[in-house]
Amino acid sequence: MSLAKLRAGTHTSRFAFIAACSAMVAACGGDNPPPSGQAPTPTATVATCDIQNRLATTFDVFNTKYLFPNLLDTSVNRQNYSAIQPFIDALVAPARAQNKDRGFSYVTSIAEENARIQSGATAGFGIRLVYDTTNARVFIAEAFENGPAFAAGIDRGTELLAINGQTVSSLFASGGAQAVSNALGPSDAGTTRTLRFRPLGGAEITASVAKADYNLDPVSDRYGALVLDDGGKKVGYLNLRTFGSETVAPNIRSAVQKFRDQGVTEIIVDLRYNGGGLVSMGVLLTDLLARSEAGSLMSRITFRPSRADENQAINFSAEPAAIDATKIAFISTGGTASASEFVPNNLIPVLGDNLALVGTNSFGKPVGQEAYDITACDDRLRVVALQLENRNGQGEYFTGLASVFPNTCRAGDDIFTPFGDPTEASISAALDFLAGRSCTPIASSGSDKSVMSAGDRVFLQPEASKRSGAQWEIPGIY
Repeated sequence: MSLAKLRAGTHTSRFAFIAACSAMVAACGGDNPPPSGQAPTPTATVATCDIQNRLATTFDVFNTKYLFPNLLDTSVNRQNYSAIQPFIDALVAPARAQNKDRGFSYVTSIAEENARIQSGATAGFGIRLVYDTTNARVFIAEAFENGPAFAAGIDRGTELLAINGQTVSSLFASGGAQAVSNALGPSDAGTTRTLRFRPLGGAEITASVAKADYNLDPVSDRYGALVLDDGGKKVGYLNLRTFGSETVAPNIRSAVQKFRDQGVTEIIVDLRYNGGGLVSMGVLLTDLLARSEAGSLMSRITFRPSRADENQAINFSAEPAAIDATKIAFISTGGTASASEFVPNNLIPVLGDNLALVGTNSFGKPVGQEAYDITACDDRLRVVALQLENRNGQGEYFTGLASVFPNTCRAGDDIFTPFGDPTEASISAALDFLAGRSCTPIASSGSDKSVMSAGDRVFLQPEASKRSGAQWEIPGIY
């Protein structure tokens, strides 16, 4: 299995390193087009999309590939189920009870996921939403420049007040966060909602906004790659939204080249909302930050005991744009997961005390997935099948990275201050660490394992049965 076929992604409680196989086993009922675009090896397809056929295939895949074979409930009767996701949830319930598969195994659409992997394409308003659990208020944590909401005047810090005439407060009163999510409608291009909102520092606006297909730029042209001035010292700031598409590579190469050109070696990597993506992109970012490590061991991938012959090592590679970062602060929240934990964990043996986790604790997902397709039915099974460790064998951060990081600095997510602003709470704390100033540590048990937290708030997410592929992958996206 080549590195190019490994993937790391997220959802409300599912953040995944995903190995997209070059070809499915015959029992999986189809072939799996790998993200690299290589031609798959044809295998038998399910003759019909009868749900019992699909459930039988699902059982076969989990029974032969699941990372924790002793934590799989093989006694579950598939005749009692009429959909794949509830059946998967029942199969992995023992692993979930031990905090090792918190919704990481799931089913999604082949076509939708392939589009997102190859170009970052998705459909929606182009915003991430968070809500205040105490006051039942919804805010935009981030707006993507290519999305229709940004064009309508919606950006970070905007408060969402009403949807199609229903106030957010009344929706919360009637059905909680799910009522707000349902009111926003499906993630289909053309879905239109009348939104009433208040931009940061502005007057209320009412606008009709239609969801559209757009490409999510992984590194914003506005604030994605900046060189900050901290008392005369240059500090690189990289805000990476996702590892989820192959478009990440040119973006992060360009960003680090910018730092290299200006002699910057102290870096802030802002991953606060980054739920993961392609492992190959995580490896590339690690390479770009540790130039002198080229050729040495970076990490290891391990499978269940019956698949030990598939275990592999990942070495650092030489990258022309790479720098030798002397000090790095990674900004995280409970929405930081998978590939976004993989990169910082890889660098612990390299930088030691010159590394810090800033913000709040990360989600805690050191395991990953493989993809198996039931082609005839557009089903892609994402199965927890592998574990990643850094070169020191460290990979048990199920409680979040704060439990293994040499330094941590507690800070909030100030959604009312733009990304890239040195006065924003988490960026300010990161600058303090880089400058040797004191900070308050993050509690290693501080990550909420039942929901995806965005600093002091929670990402709004549809219930599992209503999520689009992007909503499994990118926290809070609509």
